[in-house]
Amino acid sequence: MRSILPATVAALAVLLGAPRAGAQDEAPPLPSHPIPYSQLKPKAAKPKPKPATASPAASTTPAAIAPSGPAALPPTPPQAPAAAPPQAEAGARLAPGQPLPVGELDGFVDGYVRAAMAQAHIAGVTVSVVQNGQVVMKRGYGFASLSPARRVDPDRTLFRIGSISKTFTWLEVLKQAEAGRLRLDQPVNAYLPEPLRVKDQGFDRPVRILDLMDHAPGFEDRSLGHLFEDRFERVRPLDLYLRQERPKRVRPPGQLSSYSNYGAALAGEAAANVARKPYEQLVEDDILGPAGMAHTTFREPHAAKAGLPAPMPAGLAADVSQGFRWTGGGLKARPYEFIEQVAPAGAASSTAGDMARYMLLLLGDGALDGATIYGPATAHAIRAPIQATASGVNGWAHGFVVYSLPGGQTGYGHDGGTLSFFSNMVVVPSLNLGVFVSTNTEGGAQLASRLAPAIVRHFYAPPETAPRAGSPELAGEAATFTGHYVSTRRAYSGLEGLVMRLGPGGVDVRVTPDGRLLLSSFGQSTAWVPDGAPSGGRFVSLDGERRLDVRMKDGRAVAIVPDANAAAYEREPGWKSPGTLALMAALTGLAALLTLIGLAFRNRRDLRENLTQSRASIVQNIQAGLWLLAMVLFGAFFSHAAGDLAWLMYGWPNPSLILGSACALVAAVLTLVTIAALPAVWSGGRRVDSWSYGRKAAFTLTVIVYAAFSILLATWGALSPWSG
Repeated sequence: MRSILPATVAALAVLLGAPRAGAQDEAPPLPSHPIPYSQLKPKAAKPKPKPATASPAASTTPAAIAPSGPAALPPTPPQAPAAAPPQAEAGARLAPGQPLPVGELDGFVDGYVRAAMAQAHIAGVTVSVVQNGQVVMKRGYGFASLSPARRVDPDRTLFRIGSISKTFTWLEVLKQAEAGRLRLDQPVNAYLPEPLRVKDQGFDRPVRILDLMDHAPGFEDRSLGHLFEDRFERVRPLDLYLRQERPKRVRPPGQLSSYSNYGAALAGEAAANVARKPYEQLVEDDILGPAGMAHTTFREPHAAKAGLPAPMPAGLAADVSQGFRWTGGGLKARPYEFIEQVAPAGAASSTAGDMARYMLLLLGDGALDGATIYGPATAHAIRAPIQATASGVNGWAHGFVVYSLPGGQTGYGHDGGTLSFFSNMVVVPSLNLGVFVSTNTEGGAQLASRLAPAIVRHFYAPPETAPRAGSPELAGEAATFTGHYVSTRRAYSGLEGLVMRLGPGGVDVRVTPDGRLLLSSFGQSTAWVPDGAPSGGRFVSLDGERRLDVRMKDGRAVAIVPDANAAAYEREPGWKSPGTLALMAALTGLAALLTLIGLAFRNRRDLRENLTQSRASIVQNIQAGLWLLAMVLFGAFFSHAAGDLAWLMYGWPNPSLILGSACALVAAVLTLVTIAALPAVWSGGRRVDSWSYGRKAAFTLTVIVYAAFSILLATWGALSPWSG
């Protein structure tokens, strides 16, 4: 799950075609028992006379998820004729058909992981690599706990795998489709009990299962204070969570992908509902048990509690790794992260050994050790992108991430992140290769995301070349791209909206003099160069394979879609940028300070005032104190939140932020009073009992500054203390 960390559509038609009016409120008849796979296989067609030219083989896609239309999932491709053995790309060590040399692989991974652990202060790592139907490497590094010391065992130590959990959910959805219990192009409401159904909220088109699978339901993303819990007493059942944390719909479904943990949890609940089983049991019965994954579970270690799934078995609970955070003075263990309230989106824990079996299952098209766990339609779907995207941009293969890897290879899988654990799983069918890695410390994100590409690059790609040169043409078009962009994956209002826009939801874009596009957030930058003409909007990373799709309108960049396609970054007008907010905050703080300092330094002439001016002065003095107090409280909150994401997540809503918002709200309301008083303040003329023109001008300027800052804060969601 990557909900708080610094994270186009083609439809799939099925046999029933487009949803009928009101279909979202009607549940279709459900089979009373599971349908054996033998009954799911397409019936053999009667032989027909063959034309002179043989036609392609018929699709083996079961009817439950068979395509029927131009935008549908492509049919399962026919068996390709035997090809000549693949050759190694020029300069690459191995050709795609050649297996990894185990000894070299061990040495490479050991060196890579140990260097990353030392650099990022990672307590423990677990890794597995599979190829050609075999486990070629399993390794544990470092520690799963420090007191008492417990080393990582790749076959026993359970790591939290975060959003890799979603791949089990998508397999379950596809299995239920194969069984005829749901259809991907139908509204998810057709498969949910009434209290959980997605409300219209002003949108005509219902959210379909397929929209959930490519993260395009149109939901805003809220996570603070409920996605993770550090206290078991706060954990809720999945259905209650889905009712109480229902997000707003902010765009039509299918318009663009914007990663949604809520959407994945909703899909898991739909699959469980049509199967008539709790989600945890459904995954155990359908996937984990048949795959022999005895050390993988969606259950969590806690006491039994009515309404919640049964707890994790004691034998597994004893082997769960702790999560850690590096504090500068050493590693600090974090409390257990409870995620079962949104289990289908991220609650799974597993070992490297079990994840090796899972990768073998995925590479084996649903077959493992003689068991068939899912059918050919599902096997095809999880490698068939739903969306038509620019080259190198993830098109969401029915919930699975599509990775562009070195050497032109394509991988499928998912990454995962909690507050302490970072994981990644990638299978590369063309190499018959799978790589899984998980880390148990806050700083492990880079190791998790980079290990699989590093392995592919080292063995199957040509040597790295020098960084790409900048583009003089881009340097000449800097104004076309420069600006502040905000992620679509965020809360769209209230204090959480403020936090996300000032935090991981915003990115600053500029063009360097040598013609490189620079994206900056939280002090870290990535550089990109045009892949073709800058106006085409296609960019490639300075020294890698990653891509950006920059959306252009009227010759101007309006949005940026990174290769992960987990969100779009939309360009903001200049007045809504953090720089403008900071400037207005500085002016407001200066005005407030000068107002209060003026109390001590005004001469006798300045003290002459009429009744209205006297009261207006009192109001403005109160405002000055409130603005300064609000800034202190906001500053304290953001400085602490930037240093500890767990504090932000578990401590939400934060009292200092709420109090700061309340102070700012009162100060903003008082601005209306001072605006109303302006005519009377200026009506005193040059009489003895009136302010000087200089003081009237200063008062008016302060009112203007306060009013502008109040309007800006309102647009950022900072004036809504109740929203915390």
